[in-house]
Amino acid sequence: MEKIFLTPEGLEKLKNELAVLTGSRRREITQAIKVAREHGDLSENAEYDAAKEEQAKLELRISQLQDQLAKARCIDKSSIPAGQISIGQHVRLQDIDRDVELGYMLVSPAEADFEQGRISITSPIGKGLVGKKVGEAVEIKVPAGLQRYRIISVENM
Repeated sequence: MEKIFLTPEGLEKLKNELAVLTGSRRREITQAIKVAREHGDLSENAEYDAAKEEQAKLELRISQLQDQLAKARCIDKSSIPAGQISIGQHVRLQDIDRDVELGYMLVSPAEADFEQGRISITSPIGKGLVGKKVGEAVEIKVPAGLQRYRIISVENM
């Protein structure tokens, strides 16, 4: 079975989402189906069809979350090598070409959220950074071209 490594926060987020979906959200959809059924002929009931479609999407998401949680392993902070970039670390970079500083946290694909500065270790930048150390300059090929960074700092989560 393929393991999915998650930060403690990422693991908790998945558990919370599953609890909401299997609890209150499932009850809401069940109630919507019940109300739609009461409107009569189901073959021409758009409200019923929409509620059933929403139920199918919900059950699919629940199944995906259960699968992810079954494969999930929490990152052991003590196993993260000091000074060397790895999953679960905050990395500060200097973009050499634009002379700007950037910060990312390297996470699993399941936790990636670029808007929040959480990039996947399987992304081009993530792959290019893993194993590198503070002070190193790296060139990373991304879809937009070649990015050049200097690693300023690496901190465990």
